[in-house]
Amino acid sequence: MAKCAFCGKETSFGKQLSVTRSHISKRTTRTVRPNLRNVKAVINGEVKRVSVCSKCLRSGKVQRAV
Repeated sequence: MAKCAFCGKETSFGKQLSVTRSHISKRTTRTVRPNLRNVKAVINGEVKRVSVCSKCLRSGKVQRAV
């Protein structure tokens, strides 16, 4: 499965509920995937290509290689 290299965020599963006539009639499975980006990042002084979620990129947890 796809996983963020920094925070460990990965695919999660749940139920999607369809509401009909004011009660829940059907439940189907739903997949929620993280917004992953493949970037070159500096890790322990080395440049590596890793999968990182967009939240880690925005917050500055990842130092991108130029």
